[in-house]
Amino acid sequence: MSVFPAADWEREEPEALGFNPARLEAVGEWQSDHADDSPYRLLVVRDGRIAAEWQGGGIGRDDLQGQASASKSTYSTLLGIAIAEGVIGSADDLVADYYPEFLDVAPDEGPKENRYAFPENAGITFRQLIGNMSGYMKPGELPGQTFNYQTFGMNVVTHALASEYSLYRSSDPERGAGFGRLTERKVRNLIGGSWKWTYSNFDLQPKAKLGIFGYATTYQMTARDMARLGLLWLNDGEWSGKQIVPAGWIREATRVSDMLLQHEPRQLWQYGLGFWCNDQGMLWPNLPKDSFAAVGAGKQFIWVDREHDLIVVQSPGTFEGSFSPQTGAEVVERVVAAIA
Repeated sequence: MSVFPAADWEREEPEALGFNPARLEAVGEWQSDHADDSPYRLLVVRDGRIAAEWQGGGIGRDDLQGQASASKSTYSTLLGIAIAEGVIGSADDLVADYYPEFLDVAPDEGPKENRYAFPENAGITFRQLIGNMSGYMKPGELPGQTFNYQTFGMNVVTHALASEYSLYRSSDPERGAGFGRLTERKVRNLIGGSWKWTYSNFDLQPKAKLGIFGYATTYQMTARDMARLGLLWLNDGEWSGKQIVPAGWIREATRVSDMLLQHEPRQLWQYGLGFWCNDQGMLWPNLPKDSFAAVGAGKQFIWVDREHDLIVVQSPGTFEGSFSPQTGAEVVERVVAAIA
């Protein structure tokens, strides 16, 4: 059974947490050798206690790392909270009923050529946006029918939610407290996190309506911040006796979405509602089917395993070639194999 950390995170001997100590230590040695001189951090948490923690290549335990698309899982967490609080009626509500300006992007105002809001976008729901199945600003893609991993649709989720909490205005995006502040109030401060956030934008064409679809909320976290989020998700949104996120939402978000199952080929059955998911066995064939992850560029990886009450954080990881959810599991498989 998980315990929940206070300001200081409790450490425990690996053997007491069910690991073979020599095997777990070998994971750290492998990571160090594999990293060469590249920065890395690797954190292993079981039953809510730290079993092992390594870092090297010049990065410190308290240094902050940008989360990139790993933030999508936190966006999903806030959507679940907003629905529970009645701010959003349901995941199947039309986004246009809350944030109609996301449709006000003409052909010369999108992020690049042939990217703009078109009539079919009026049918986009929150579920489709958070599941990367919206087709937002992609002519020819109908809502809920095509998996297309994107940033701008996720930004619409964050702005719609922040707007409903009176924390964002597309006409003056830098004036409000923003979605990052909402995350602090609803999640970070309740689980003892220490992360920071900023807005960020791609370098887009001059007429791009950044206030509507830009201004991505970018989190900067320590590996322990990331593990706190993992522990919240592992416990189905509960933290030390308080239900922060509805358990049903976490369970739904961390399995492959029905939209994907219905409209995409089997090899793409890997994504839920803001999380990479293994319940169909298509993402990590050698790992438990109830495992899932938040994954981001810059080799950011929060892997959660319900079967073993286990969280593995890489921030950054070290991988050969391009990073993906599959390459991120290379270390994870070694950690699981170290369980006695």
